[in-house]
This record gives sequence, C-alpha cells and structure tokens, in this order.
Amino acid sequence: MSTYIVDDPRKVTTHRLLEMKAQGKKIAMLTSYDYTMARLVDQAGVDCILIGDSASNVMAGNVTTIPMTMDQMIYHARSVVRGVKRALVVCDMPFGSYQVNCTEGVKNAIRIMKETGCDCLKLEGGVEILDTVKRILDAGIPVMGHLGLTPQSINKFGTYSVRAREQAEADKLKEDARLLEEVGCCAIVLEKIPAQLASEVASQTRIPMIGIGAGHDVDGQVLVVADMLGMDQSFSPKFLRRYADLSTIIQDAVGQYVADVKSVSFPNDSEQY
Repeated sequence: MSTYIVDDPRKVTTHRLLEMKAQGKKIAMLTSYDYTMARLVDQAGVDCILIGDSASNVMAGNVTTIPMTMDQMIYHARSVVRGVKRALVVCDMPFGSYQVNCTEGVKNAIRIMKETGCDCLKLEGGVEILDTVKRILDAGIPVMGHLGLTPQSINKFGTYSVRAREQAEADKLKEDARLLEEVGCCAIVLEKIPAQLASEVASQTRIPMIGIGAGHDVDGQVLVVADMLGMDQSFSPKFLRRYADLSTIIQDAVGQYVADVKSVSFPNDSEQY
C-alpha cells in the first residue's frame, strides 16, 4: 500500500486552505459523486472533494454539464458528505441555479447547504456573477470561484479548447480573480488556461488557485476521479495523468465473474450456507 501524505489530520476548512497557501503546501482535490468513492478518496488523504456537475457526464452519460438539476446535485452531494471525515466538501451549483438573479442564487445556495451538509459551493464566472457571489457569502456560505474554461458556458464558447490565450481575455481573467478574492471567495479553480497566466494569477492572489490544465505553478490541482483512475479510456486531454487502469481491471473482474457463474464454479461449497 502507498504511503499517503497527510501531515495534518484535522478537518480541512476554508481557513485551512488559506493556511496551506500561506505555508506553500499544495492542495490535492478530486471529484466524487457517491458515498463509496468519497470514503475511499477521503481516506487516501485528499484535501478537497468536489461534487462536480461533471456528474452529468460521468454518472449520467450526458455530453455537457448543463442538464444537471438541483435535485440531482443535492442527491450526489448528500451521498458524498456521508462518506467524508477530513476533506473539505465542495458542491457545484448547477447551471440555471444562480444565473437568473441574486435572490434565486441565494435561495438555491441555502437549499444545497441545508439539504446536503457540504462545506462550500462552487460557482462559474467572474464579474458577471459577482453580486450573486457576494450575496451568497453574506448569507454565511463559503464560495469557491471557477474561471477559465467554464463548462456551463460551453454553448457560448462552442469549444473545449484552452481559454485566455488572447491578451484581452487574459486581462479579464486576472481582474475576475482579483474581484472574486476581494469579495471573499475562499479559492478559485482555474481550468484549461496557459500555465504562465495561471502562475501570474496565483502569485498575485492571497487565496488558493487550484488548477486543472493550468500548469504546476498554482496552489493545488483537481481532476475528475473517474478520469485519473482510468475508468474512461476515451477521454485523454493533455493535462490528464492516469494513476490506474480501472477500466481493464473492472472488465477483467466482471468477465471472470460471468465465466464463473456460467461454469457453476461460483458459488463453491464454502460460499454457500
């Protein structure tokens, strides 16, 4: 068994994230969508667990994250929270739950917190949603930002290619990061942007910048757990490192089970009452 690096067994909080950045300690973050996986991920020492609206892709087989509903996110988040003892649990607010107006955003944020027991919410966008972020924070709910490639806006972008290559978009991203920090966000996810830009933003902010496809000069990394475990071999972006080949392991195990059932070698005498 690997030796997991957990130098502080205390529950991870938003304050601890700020401490980790100040101390130069990297933040390890992964997604989870169910109790069993969340329990394993937490026990392995991950600092943050994200109930991402990527559940739309991973769990439901949708092409985008847009179909996820409040009820679906709450179901996944509630399941994850039951399995976690140490990690900070962050839940995505799904598309349509905070873009309409501030009042609707705060109402939905409060509902997620009350019905799931998660620690923090994540919203995509910068200045466009700043008032809503502020209102949610004013309600006592921690918020993590998300800039760069924002999957809920994929129909506007029309592509999953790297964002903020052009100077105007890079400048806007820097300003959005500054505004989100100023209003009180505890951290920001930077997705699929040039490494140099991510490094600049991380060096100019007090709150952690957690990258996914944003290079190594940020304060932490996040990946989709099914991707890093090799459960989906069809998804191979440049930033993804696979730490296992569960696709092969699971198919081999299931195939052996099928063979054993059909050959009547399972169950054997010791496996029955």
